[in-house]
Amino acid sequence: MHILWFLLFGLVVGSLARFLVPGREPGGWVISTSIGVGGAIVGGYFGRVAGLYREGQPAGFVVSLLAAISMVVVYKALVRARQ
Repeated sequence: MHILWFLLFGLVVGSLARFLVPGREPGGWVISTSIGVGGAIVGGYFGRVAGLYREGQPAGFVVSLLAAISMVVVYKALVRARQ
């Protein structure tokens, strides 16, 4: 059940990251949200490993959101550079 909640949290953070990054998405909503979920997972994991916060603290949301935004921006830059 814990994994399901974490994926749901990642989906919310990924969707929010997609909403906050302006411009047209080259891969569409599903791809950018999936990348945002990956960013939320990576950001959440490394934030806890680095000791920035413990599980359940609000700082986890912020770190996950920043990582998800970063991954969406990098994805957009890589796809546009390739075109």
